[in-house]
Amino acid sequence: MALALEQARLAWAEGEVPVGAVVVKDGEVIATGYNRPIGRHDPTAHAEVNALRAAAEKLGNYRLPGCELYVTLEPCIMCSGAMMHARLARVVYAATDPKTGACGSVVNLFDEGRLNHHTGVLGGVMAEEASSLLKAFFAERRAAARKLPGPDAAAPEA
Repeated sequence: MALALEQARLAWAEGEVPVGAVVVKDGEVIATGYNRPIGRHDPTAHAEVNALRAAAEKLGNYRLPGCELYVTLEPCIMCSGAMMHARLARVVYAATDPKTGACGSVVNLFDEGRLNHHTGVLGGVMAEEASSLLKAFFAERRAAARKLPGPDAAAPEA
């Protein structure tokens, strides 16, 4: 998870929401990824999807059996679906996401018995560190937004 947090910091450095992900197979890191939807103009460029794509490329297979994905924020529905399609063995996440979390915060896709693949889930690993990073990012964004002149601000004199 520490490596996923490093990936999250890379996202922050690019102005993206700081979420990072790492794919591990047989105890070895095979891929990393971080949030890049803004920079890539791609709504699917979440950390998890970027890491899954890199892992699939490395293994030469869209299926990732025996792999685990570590991510700093509870996955959304899109990412959870991608993990199940990849046949991940397990997803481990840090902070919960009460707005879009699909591992139990809003819905639990991984507990849906009607689906044909069941990925294991473990949440709360290094949750405080991940949560603190996200809170600091959004506090910085709010502070920067308060410094912007409003629409009624006088034009600067030449």
